[in-house]
Amino acid sequence: MRVLLIVVAALWGAGAGMLVPRAVHRFSVDAGQRWRADCPAGHPITGTFGGWLGRARCTAVAQCAGYGPGAPVAVTVTALVCAALAAATGPRPEAAVWLLAAPLCVLLALVDLRVHRLPDVLTLPLAGGTAVLLGAAALLPAAGGSWRTALLGAAALGAVYFVLFLVNPSGMGFGDVKLAPALGAALGWYGWPVLVFGGTAGLLYGACYGLGLVLLRRANRKTAMPLGPFMIGGALTGVLLGALTAT
Repeated sequence: MRVLLIVVAALWGAGAGMLVPRAVHRFSVDAGQRWRADCPAGHPITGTFGGWLGRARCTAVAQCAGYGPGAPVAVTVTALVCAALAAATGPRPEAAVWLLAAPLCVLLALVDLRVHRLPDVLTLPLAGGTAVLLGAAALLPAAGGSWRTALLGAAALGAVYFVLFLVNPSGMGFGDVKLAPALGAALGWYGWPVLVFGGTAGLLYGACYGLGLVLLRRANRKTAMPLGPFMIGGALTGVLLGALTAT
């Protein structure tokens, strides 16, 4: 049963990952700008749902190349993340929540890496959707966590990042604050120790990355860097740990 779940999760991740590069390209704009409607060569992006779904390849002319991050990378990362979540969680109902959230988290991480921005249109639905779906999962048999601590975790991690933003607004975007509740809900589902571990891991990953850039002389202490991917990485680490130890 678990092996089949892992295979299905990996296939789901690979399929969803194929759609990520186009969305990354369209969302990778500065604050206040409209989402990209054209490929890098200026051809309109067309397709399902107003051009949001589809491969990141322009078909206007044969010579037009693809755009966005490499599809193999997006597919591989999303498939591996989904497979790991399925392997750790097993057939418990919250697995469905993790598999739905994973492609969106990969999308957010890639957008943040490109333009240092976490769009509200992604972070806010992720937070609300995660909370609602975990509430539904809590009503089903064999649920491995608590909806109450998930909600408290969302509030707690959101508050921590809001305080960090107030302390150092130049070093943290408000998009990080809006991402925190979704990650806090996922971590809080498995309890307070997992929440603290995953939240701390995200900050530690970001600090190590920043320190590495400074040591390599590719950045200084005032250089802006994306925190979202490391927050998501820390949350993934915590959720995997929580799922493996859940009873």
